[in-house]
Amino acid sequence: MATPAEKAAQLRAFNDSLLDDDPEMVDAEGTVNERLEVNRPPEQAIELESIVMRRRRPVLAIQNGAAVLEFKDEADLPLWKSRLESAATVLGRAIPCVGRIELTGNPDFSWVGTGWLVDPRYLVTNRHVAEEFARSEGDAFVMQSGPDGEMAASIDMLQEIGRNDKQVFQVKGVSYIEARPGLDLAFLEVEQIDGTIAKPIRLTVAAPTKNPFVATIGYPAFDSRIPEPDLMKQIYGEIFDKKRLAPGAITDVDQDRVLHNCTTLGGNSGSVVVDLKSGEALGLHFSGSFLRTNFAVRADRVQERLDALLDGTLRGKREVPARPRPSRRPAPITSVASGTSAAASRVSGNATSITIPLTVTVSLGGAGQPTNVSARHRTVSSSVRQHDGGDADDLVETEAKAKPEDYNDRKGYIATFLGDEFAVELPTIVKGKSDIMTWGNGKDVLPYEHFSVVMNAKRRQCFFSACNIEGERSKSSKRTAWRFDPRIPQEMQIMKECYGSTPKFSRGHMTRREDPAWGNTAEVIQRGADDSMHVTNVTPQMQSFNAPIWLALEDYALQHAREDDQKISVFTGPYFTKNDPTMFGVRIPVKFWKVIAFVHDETRELCATGYEMSQEDNLEPPEFVFGDFVSPQLNISTQVPVSTIEARAGISFDGLVDIDPLSSEGIGQPTGPLLFPEQIRFL
Repeated sequence: MATPAEKAAQLRAFNDSLLDDDPEMVDAEGTVNERLEVNRPPEQAIELESIVMRRRRPVLAIQNGAAVLEFKDEADLPLWKSRLESAATVLGRAIPCVGRIELTGNPDFSWVGTGWLVDPRYLVTNRHVAEEFARSEGDAFVMQSGPDGEMAASIDMLQEIGRNDKQVFQVKGVSYIEARPGLDLAFLEVEQIDGTIAKPIRLTVAAPTKNPFVATIGYPAFDSRIPEPDLMKQIYGEIFDKKRLAPGAITDVDQDRVLHNCTTLGGNSGSVVVDLKSGEALGLHFSGSFLRTNFAVRADRVQERLDALLDGTLRGKREVPARPRPSRRPAPITSVASGTSAAASRVSGNATSITIPLTVTVSLGGAGQPTNVSARHRTVSSSVRQHDGGDADDLVETEAKAKPEDYNDRKGYIATFLGDEFAVELPTIVKGKSDIMTWGNGKDVLPYEHFSVVMNAKRRQCFFSACNIEGERSKSSKRTAWRFDPRIPQEMQIMKECYGSTPKFSRGHMTRREDPAWGNTAEVIQRGADDSMHVTNVTPQMQSFNAPIWLALEDYALQHAREDDQKISVFTGPYFTKNDPTMFGVRIPVKFWKVIAFVHDETRELCATGYEMSQEDNLEPPEFVFGDFVSPQLNISTQVPVSTIEARAGISFDGLVDIDPLSSEGIGQPTGPLLFPEQIRFL
């Protein structure tokens, strides 16, 4: 965990970057040093810098179709008043086109997010918003059923503070929901039933650029997951669920997203990100990370889908996974994506009830893509498969035992898999070298089909598993039984002991079963899947562990890998620490790491990204574990610098730190919880 001084340095660097992008902010506040008071103690500096960053992004009420230019902080007056006054005309055209998506027939939520007109007949919102009330049925979409029958949706274009009249569009149908791992968008067919006709917001057809001033328009809801509720109430003045405008700027652009720093909450999902000069939409807001950044689908990507919808080519099966009605268990939240739907957070009485729809929002899968999406995306989507479940059946190999010589043809992980010029060597164990398990004539790497494992003799679990994955030749394979590796003693491997039905653990794959299942023949493909079922390739994980985003990291990386070969190399392992608990006679790792390396399709350069996930909160004492319950805040994956993984795991990746975007940009800190794969930074 970063020290107060390190946090202060990080916040200072981020704040300075805002000043570089917006020089007028310096004029409004004075010199950088005066404003930051760098000689103050770190704890106070953090507080001051946090307030400064928060103060620069106000949230304004909308009344009678216009932003009310009243600022709680007088310092915002010279900074934003003139900008918003100059933008009054373009904002006046955009504001009436943004509405609140309201539901009937849903006992949990009366409204679920934001949407805006992109065509007289169509409104755009997020996939994860539409999935609250719609599902796929064959090649079409239908409304979900509630306890009292089929749900219905409408769009109210008003819902302003101090205003009771309405301007309602009825949702005639759901025209399109993009399948994962595509863009987080959906189109609703709408029909206006009263009020003045609203004209659609024009979508930019050019790639957005960094630094233009923008504003989000949407409906922020009280968000029980915000770790600082007093700050939220201070900004929003105790008024939520109403149309608001929040100015900011585009901070970065990548292949499918724009990153922005407008202030948002749950309920802003589906908000428009509008250019203050042109009035064009630059993005469709879909998520964010508290005090980090917000994410939006690029508007030119939305335009591509809309064009295909209008000309009738946006067809094909588009799967929306079936999902249960949300759990209503109360639980505290320490971090949050700022752009999740309003349905993700509600308060009732003295209890905070939240639903983070992980199985909907971040689970990758679903065959079929829109016809205007590249074949590469369709191939990756079709290669996503079901993750292995727990060990209820506890399949263990009962066939004749394998012999060491049966593995003579295994080449294992290949360093030059991505190309000779992009060689990625196996990591080196730096801490705990004496614990490396050897076999044969002093070998320390166990090669399998398309992956390799290095074992920790003291823990009887792997230090890491390293796998080469080729998406183009990835195929389905049948699941077989768990097995020992005959090359090392059985007593140095864990087959039973801690594994079994709850409250015992699952055998958690380090290299996923589907990852090495590729090749030119069915025999090679099945051998890759079979080899992943060795207990050398697993660590104990709670039955409820392995959230969809963690399982989908490889699939999402394949989308961005070089299109002509679709290859990535993945390293996964546990953190072994002296504080790991002992359960059922086995020391259980609490946290896990993953590093993915590939040649980026856009830059044609080698890229490496790191991730962490923890099961700490799942590890209750056995006498208190009675089922598979996992509270909503658990199993959050985080993108972290590769250098952080090196330090914590006691390993070294040759050269990967230098090509990690989090290290190269000087961020040096986690990016916040990954609730959507689109939050991952590859550039």
